[in-house]
Amino acid sequence: MSANSSRVGQLLLQGSACIRWKQDVEGAVYHLANCLLLLGFMGGSGVYGCFYLFGFLSAGYLCCVLWGWFSACGLDIVLWSFLLAVVCLLQLAHLVYRLREDTLPEEFDLLYKTLCLPLQVPLQTYKEIVHCCEEQVLTLATEQTYAVEGETPINRLSLLLSGRVRVSQDGQFLHYIFPYQFMDSPEWESLQPSEEGVFQVTLTAETSCSYISWPRKSLHLLLTKERYISCLFSALLGYDISEKLYTLNDKLFAKFGLRFDIRLPSLYHVLGPTAADAGPESEKGDEEVCEPAVSPPQATPTSLQQTPPCSTPPATTNFPAPPTRARLSRPDSGILGEDSTSLVLEDFEEVSGSESFMDYRSDGEYMR
Repeated sequence: MSANSSRVGQLLLQGSACIRWKQDVEGAVYHLANCLLLLGFMGGSGVYGCFYLFGFLSAGYLCCVLWGWFSACGLDIVLWSFLLAVVCLLQLAHLVYRLREDTLPEEFDLLYKTLCLPLQVPLQTYKEIVHCCEEQVLTLATEQTYAVEGETPINRLSLLLSGRVRVSQDGQFLHYIFPYQFMDSPEWESLQPSEEGVFQVTLTAETSCSYISWPRKSLHLLLTKERYISCLFSALLGYDISEKLYTLNDKLFAKFGLRFDIRLPSLYHVLGPTAADAGPESEKGDEEVCEPAVSPPQATPTSLQQTPPCSTPPATTNFPAPPTRARLSRPDSGILGEDSTSLVLEDFEEVSGSESFMDYRSDGEYMR
C-alpha cells in the first residue's frame, strides 16, 4: 500500500507523461458525441425517462464510433464505442417491447382511468382483474334482455361500460343502470360462493350497451387468492349497492312527496314481529289506539272531540270494522326532529289499496 502511494506521488511530482500536446482540437463529431452523452446522463426515471437516457446515449456512442474511425484512428475507441452503442440500442428495444406489452385495449384503458386510477390501484393488479374476464367486451342490442326475472341463473358479475340498462320487477320500473356501474351487484352479494339462485328482477338494454363479465367461479377463485383485489371489489360493490338503494329512495320521494331515510328502520312496524312474539307491544298498541290524539283545541275536528273512549272487546268477539278516520293536516316534512317511522306509516295510509296498517289496532293484528 505504501509503495503504491509513493509511486502515485512520484507521477504527480514529475508532471504529465505527455511529451507534446496537440495544437489543434478534435473535430465536430467528437464534441457532438460528448454533448449527446451529457444530455443522456441528465435523463430522469420511469419508462419515458429511460427512453430519453438510452436514446441520447445511443446517439452519443455512435458519434464516438465515427470519431474513432475517421479522426482518432484508434481501433480500441471504435470497438468500445460500438459495444456501448449496441447495449443502449438493445435496452431501447426492450423498453419498446415492455411498453407494447403493457398497452390495454381502449375500453379497458378508459375503465382503469375512470374506476381504478382514482383509487390508486396498481396497473399489474388491474391486469389480473382484466385477465379474469378474458379481456372480452360483450354487447347488448336495444331492448335485449341481460337477465329475466325468475329464469336467469346468477353465475356471473358484469360491469356496464356504455349505454343504459332498465331494471324492472313484475313489469314495474325500478331504476336505471348507467356506465361504470355493476349490473348485478345485489345478486352477487346475496349469495355465498357455494349457493345458487336466479335473478329477482329483469334487466333490459334501453340503448346499445357494452359490458364486461366475470364468471362467478373464476372471480371467486381470484378473490380468495388475492386479498387486495377482494377488498377492492368489496368497496366497489358496496358503493354500487348503496347508490342503487338511494336511487330507489329518491323514487319513493317522487311518489309520496316525502324523502325516507333508508338508514333508519322506518318500516319496522309494518314488517315487525308476529303476534306471538309481540304480546306486550300489542297491548301497548291497543292502549295507544284508545287514547285520543293530543293536538291543539283549535286544530282538532269536532268529530274527534266527541268520540267516546273505546273499550277493549272480549277475546271471543270479532273486531268491528274500523271507522273512517279524519286525516289531520301534517306539518311540513322538512322540519328537523320529525319521527321518520310515523311519517312512513302515515304515508303508507295514502297508498292505494283496500286496507292500511293504520286501520288495525296493533302490529300483531295486522300480521294476522
